[in-house]
Amino acid sequence: MTTWVLLRGLMRESRHWGTFPHQLQKVAGDANIICIDFPGNGVLCEQSSLATIPEMAEYCRQQLLAKSLAPPYHVMAISLGAMVAVAWAERYPNDLNSMVLINTSLAPHNPFYQRLRPQNYPRLLRTLIFGNTHHREALVFQLTSQMHDPISARAIVDEWIHYARECPIKRRNILRQLRAASQFQAPEQAPKTPTLLLASQLDQLVDVHCSQTLAEKWQAEIKIHDHAGHDLPLDDSAWVIKAIQEWRHEILV
Repeated sequence: MTTWVLLRGLMRESRHWGTFPHQLQKVAGDANIICIDFPGNGVLCEQSSLATIPEMAEYCRQQLLAKSLAPPYHVMAISLGAMVAVAWAERYPNDLNSMVLINTSLAPHNPFYQRLRPQNYPRLLRTLIFGNTHHREALVFQLTSQMHDPISARAIVDEWIHYARECPIKRRNILRQLRAASQFQAPEQAPKTPTLLLASQLDQLVDVHCSQTLAEKWQAEIKIHDHAGHDLPLDDSAWVIKAIQEWRHEILV
């Protein structure tokens, strides 16, 4: 049976996928849809975050094997989660049938000022480390979404605040995840795993050129959304699913 593995990014947990897993299930038939929380996030908030991206990849692999879900897998990952997918594909190339990487960035292929837009540094770091839950989640939404409906936006932020209060992430884990992402060095060669890159033209967090550079270096297909933000599955989940279907319809059947 086909297994889809969904990986989120920095400080995010499985619930931040929202309704996307259910929408993916509708087109993936009887495939397993597995959302994995990294240690330090979600239900694992009391644990220490892992120190490196390869350790996170190994963790994901062991979680699936513990559930008796054998490879190969299809992985969909966003931001930091996409780094984990790349590390996974490098270490265990036979584990993955395909990767869909959303708004990611990778050293040494992308310069630091594209990987995290410099204008966000002071406010982002100050709020993530010292801000209260409301301010932090409001800022994350502001930086990751281009949703303009104020009612929907408020509902999502309130939901995220609930998640954060129910499963609070520790400041030391935020720093450990930031450090792991900043220190990860992707391999020079392209992944052997078939890869689709999805990127957002209006991403305020990561420059769209990061995905464009990776697509060129890896000779991978890329699709760019013209008005969504960093959290592309949140802003336009239907577009994400359609992009996957157009890329490799056979992996959904």
